[in-house]
Amino acid sequence: MDNVLSYLTFNTRQFHEMSMRTRVLLSQAPMSITVGVLALGSAILHPQVWESASYRAGVIISALILLLCAAIPWDRMKYGLFLIIPVLNFVPVSFLRTGAGTELLGIGLLAVFPVVWLCASDLYPRLCLALSFLGPLAMIWVPLFVNDPNVTVTQLTQSILLPIIIFGIAVTIRVMTASMMDQQRAMKDKDHALQQLLHKSAQRERLLNATVNTVDVGLLAIDADGHDILFNRRQHEIHRIGLPKGRDDAPEKDLLLFEADGVTPVPAEMRPAYRAVQGDTFSDHLIRIGEHPEQRALSVSARVMLDEAGNREGAVLAFNDVTDLVEALNAKEEFVAMVSHELRTPLTVIVGHLEILLDDEPPANVLSGLNVIERNVSRLRRLVDDLLAAAAGTPDVSPVPSDLGDIARESVGAIAARGREAGVVVVNDVPQGTSAHCDPARIGQVLDNLLSNAVKYSPSGGTVTVRAQRMPGSVVCEVVDQGMGMSPEDAAEVFSKFFRTTAVREAAIPGVGLGLAIVRSIVEEHGGQIHCRSELGRGTTFTFELPDNPGEEERGQREAADDVVG
Repeated sequence: MDNVLSYLTFNTRQFHEMSMRTRVLLSQAPMSITVGVLALGSAILHPQVWESASYRAGVIISALILLLCAAIPWDRMKYGLFLIIPVLNFVPVSFLRTGAGTELLGIGLLAVFPVVWLCASDLYPRLCLALSFLGPLAMIWVPLFVNDPNVTVTQLTQSILLPIIIFGIAVTIRVMTASMMDQQRAMKDKDHALQQLLHKSAQRERLLNATVNTVDVGLLAIDADGHDILFNRRQHEIHRIGLPKGRDDAPEKDLLLFEADGVTPVPAEMRPAYRAVQGDTFSDHLIRIGEHPEQRALSVSARVMLDEAGNREGAVLAFNDVTDLVEALNAKEEFVAMVSHELRTPLTVIVGHLEILLDDEPPANVLSGLNVIERNVSRLRRLVDDLLAAAAGTPDVSPVPSDLGDIARESVGAIAARGREAGVVVVNDVPQGTSAHCDPARIGQVLDNLLSNAVKYSPSGGTVTVRAQRMPGSVVCEVVDQGMGMSPEDAAEVFSKFFRTTAVREAAIPGVGLGLAIVRSIVEEHGGQIHCRSELGRGTTFTFELPDNPGEEERGQREAADDVVG
């Protein structure tokens, strides 16, 4: 009904958005217009009807009701009082019907207009239904009693059909109105819920935009076809670095992307976004973007997005600028290598002159001092050797058939003196003839480091044991101590360069944390593995396994990975 009335008034506003006075006037308009047309038609075509005082009274009353609709300030009155207008409309209909007599049949159907208004208002439904029957009934019966006090039952029943028909129309309108109002309320509830969802969605979108533009990592989201759907502030900055000269924008295939060496261009099919669209998932892939001197190093990760059915619908990529980290690592390695070389030269001179002094059989008081110098020079030399080994990267190994028993005996013999000084017993349980396919010098270096650490971290009276056994296709060697041990968290990091546990640092035990990193690189270069098993206060066990025939392909892959990182 709102839409109908809106169209009738050529007004794009909904009916319920208009002022109350306008709504009352529009609701009365159909009745008043119809009465006006009847008045004009009867004056021209049925003058005898127009001459009826009752008929003219009905027209006048209808006009007065219309003026009443316009004059009363309905907006300032209690809502619902406007229903007095449709009730009053039964009065002019009664006068018009009486005045028309038998000349104009069906004028009583004008009562449909106030009935529609009453039942479509959705106010006081039971009262409106009662008025929809009693109003038309009074419209017919009141004139009968006024004109003829001796009204018969037959006269009353002859005209009751019209009120019954109008009441049926009223019931139909009421049912339809109730259904429409229920639908309207449901629509309002759904609209309110939708507005809340839209508000929350907009709020989440603002939060997402603020979040992704706050982080200092380039974020790129693409759909299944590779089109950008999210591009944060940092990613715009990274993207601009990779643009060719003279270009304001460019697709990924035209960006200046290079391998980790900063020189070799990345092929189109190996570029991060292209790989992500193909469904690849990867982490910490190192590339470089742009040209020198603005070139930056990026660590790129990608994850695939799946829809509810598990189908690929896009991907999210993260571009982390690690230029400063890469340069710091390179600078650290260069510094370590430079310092180590600078230290080795004077150490060689000191050792040479120390050997000359010791060969001259100095007095006992001088000899003890020279021995102290020799021990500290040896420790400094081992430190320099560790620094050089760490700076050199992957060690060179030349595996040959070897006797692990001989290698262990030499390492135990070399550490025995230090063990006696610390009150630690070093036990060699490696059987003679234990075959191993290894580089004897490098595996000796591994045992030297492990035994040195075991003695260093063991209390006086402790025992350090080295043992080995043959397994199908490999040999397994263990170095076990009864020292201070480590927590599981420290044990997981023990092979990292420059790592030292909190307990070791607090105890001021000398060292820089390179020995175990070198040990792992030597073992892995043999194609083997090394593990640490430790418990605080109970000691530590280092176990490494050397295969009889390490795969050349596996070693080549590790070398390639080292080249990329370097």
